[in-house]
Amino acid sequence: MPAIGQGLRELRRRRQLSTRQLAIRSGISHSTISLIERDRLSPSVDTLGAILEAMGGTMSGFFSQLAATTPHSPFYRAADLPEAGRPTSISYRIVGINHPNRAILMLHESYAPGADTGDAISHAAQEAGVITAGSVEVTVGDVREVLNVGDGYYFDSSRPHRFRNVGSEPAQIVSAITPPTY
Repeated sequence: MPAIGQGLRELRRRRQLSTRQLAIRSGISHSTISLIERDRLSPSVDTLGAILEAMGGTMSGFFSQLAATTPHSPFYRAADLPEAGRPTSISYRIVGINHPNRAILMLHESYAPGADTGDAISHAAQEAGVITAGSVEVTVGDVREVLNVGDGYYFDSSRPHRFRNVGSEPAQIVSAITPPTY
C-alpha cells in the first residue's frame, strides 16, 4: 500500500495546490506538510483530518483511495498496516484497510509511556478493545479505570472518552470500532 505521505502528495497535486496554498487552507505549517508528504513525519489524526478537509476530502475517502491501489487479501503483514497516528507517542495501525465494504475499524494501538489521547472525544460508533501490554487508563464519561493486560472495554463512542498510558512501559491495545471512523 502506498504510504500516507505519498497519497497526500498525489491528492494535493490532483487538486492543483502548492504546499504553501494547502498550508494556508489547513492551518498546518508548510514545513510540516512537506515532511508528511516525504514520509519523514507521521501526522496525528487531527493533522491528517485538517489537511484532508482543506482539500475537500475525508479520512474514510482518503484511506479507501489509498487501499484501492492494493489488491484485496484476507491477510495483512505487520509491515503493511498503514499508520494513522503519531508513531512516536501513539500509533494506530489499521488492519484490513483495503477490505471491500469494511464494516469495522480494527486497530493495533501502541502508547508510549505517558502518551495521552488528550481531551475526551466522542463520535457516532461503538468500540471495544483488550489491553495486550502495559497499563492504560480509560475514561468514558465520568468513569475512569486503569486496565491491565487481559482487561477489556466496550462502550458507546458517543460518550466522551480518553486513553492514557499510566505505566512506565509501552502499552498496547487491540481494538475495534464500528462503523469505521476512517
